Formats: sequence, structure tokens, C-alpha cells
Amino acid sequence: MREGLLVILVILERAISIYMVVIVVRAIASWFRPNPRNAVVRFLYAVTDPVLNPVRDFIYYRLRLNLGGIDISPLVALAALWALRSLLIPWLKIAVRSLG
Repeated sequence: MREGLLVILVILERAISIYMVVIVVRAIASWFRPNPRNAVVRFLYAVTDPVLNPVRDFIYYRLRLNLGGIDISPLVALAALWALRSLLIPWLKIAVRSLG
């Protein structure tokens, strides 16, 4: 059972890393005003919007930050994902290894 949980944690860790790359690609693509009809752009939006939209809503509507049109939601999402990947998952791996 321990090995199965460790495998799941490794897969989760890698999935988070890939998702972080996708967020970076979307942020860089936004600098070039991509065609919203492009299949790659639609894929990037479809994959990242479920995370970025709530972050964006929290930053701009809940905290009421006005950053002059600069969208920092990718940075906030990346910081949260980094914390999850670098802090929580290693702690969970240690906890799983300590199971009898």
C-alpha cells in the first residue's frame, strides 16, 4: 500500500510540474495577442482557466487590487503550485514512508 501511495504522489508531483509549464506558456503567449480561434490557444485557456479565473477573481474583486491591467494571476497560481509541489508533497512522502 505504501508503494502505491508513493507512486500516486510522484504522479501528482509530475502533473503539477507539467501544469506549471502550461501556465507559463499561456502567460508568455498572452504577450503576443494570440488568435483565440487557434486550437493550441483554446487548449491553453481551457486547461488553465479553471485555476486562473478564481485566482483572478480573488485578486481583483475580493482584494480589490488595481494593477493597471497587469494580470498577476499566473504568478499567484505558480506560487501556490510551487508551494504544493515543494512543501506539501515531500511532507506527504515522508508521512507515507513512516507508515508501518
